[in-house]
Amino acid sequence: MIRNRRTFFRHIAAALIVTAATLGSAPAHADPGFQNWINKFYATAAKSGITQATYRKAFAGVKTPDPAVLEKANYQPEFKHKIWEYIDSRVNPYTKRVGQEMAAKHARTLNYLERHFGVDRNILLAIWSMETNYGAVLEKDDRLHYVPRALATLAYADPKRAKFARTQLIAALKILQSGDITPRELTGSWAGAMGHTQFIPTSYLLYAVDADGNGHRDIWNSVPDALATAANLLKKNGWQPGETWGYEVVAPASAAKYSGQTKTLGQWAALGFIRPNGKGFRSPNTRAELKLPTGGNGPGFLMTRNFFVIKRYNASDSYALGVGLLADQIAGYAGMQQRWPRPDGSLDISEKFELQNRLKELGYYSGEVDGNFGSGSKAAIQAFQTQNGLTPDGEPTQHLLRALRN
Repeated sequence: MIRNRRTFFRHIAAALIVTAATLGSAPAHADPGFQNWINKFYATAAKSGITQATYRKAFAGVKTPDPAVLEKANYQPEFKHKIWEYIDSRVNPYTKRVGQEMAAKHARTLNYLERHFGVDRNILLAIWSMETNYGAVLEKDDRLHYVPRALATLAYADPKRAKFARTQLIAALKILQSGDITPRELTGSWAGAMGHTQFIPTSYLLYAVDADGNGHRDIWNSVPDALATAANLLKKNGWQPGETWGYEVVAPASAAKYSGQTKTLGQWAALGFIRPNGKGFRSPNTRAELKLPTGGNGPGFLMTRNFFVIKRYNASDSYALGVGLLADQIAGYAGMQQRWPRPDGSLDISEKFELQNRLKELGYYSGEVDGNFGSGSKAAIQAFQTQNGLTPDGEPTQHLLRALRN
């Protein structure tokens, strides 16, 4: 119990003025309003069992809000990418190849997780890919934030996210107090998602697992802990062992009127929904919901219970579909058999990889062949277009690919 909170706050204020930042260098001048918020918030933290020592350690050297957090929070436009653009950037030959490499590298861990949790290893690898590109994102300093500072920033300066941030900050302080991780390692996204598999602090407290047996639950540095934590979330939310996530289907002309309905796979087959490779469904009595991501003019998907369990990780249909499709490819199954209804002249994912490879072979491009067209790819396209009498718009199109082939 705190007997003299005013004295304690003075000690906190003194600690906050020290020049050594907990993570990276801190600005020279403190923000009085932010400092005052941190001082006052301890009363709330104390009610949740956070000690003075933990609180001091968490905020030592934190003087100002994190401006990058506020910038990212204020730039959250509505999701505008078409479904095929979203899937292309996450399910492609690059993510498949790395996933299969990681499957071999971590085979022992994945064997254990499948036995213990009953969750398909390929689903876990696909989640790891979707969340942090198999951990590669964690190596990019500009993507990481010190979690207590980031969450305090949102709680202090972002009214829309303040309640969420306060709850997550208490949870982050509990993680620090448990000794699982040091302050310097307590990093995450601008909104507090942490580690290889991007758990927010409250979810970490619910699902984190020490799979490597070192006495600490460490999703930042331990791949076994991170994948086990993801597996634990899926298991506790109803994952069905041995069942798939769903099926791509060829939709009949009348498909749109059934969108969102749930029937057994046998009933769907009787209505004319068939798999594009002509194979039957694994269990005709399994119930599945019809999803038509592009309406009646594109491929359909019959989603089983496991698809909706994946959505407990991330509530987006596009995310869960991406996880399922990538997991299938990592496992060695063929990718989607039907084309998305892309605009005329645009490329599918295999053509995007071909275009980048051809630019690389001709010496125009030196970056990663990953199907994503950032500034490096666009500059390479413009260079090729300029030297070959084409309009240098930097756009990857069928016309450009034909020119490269010739």
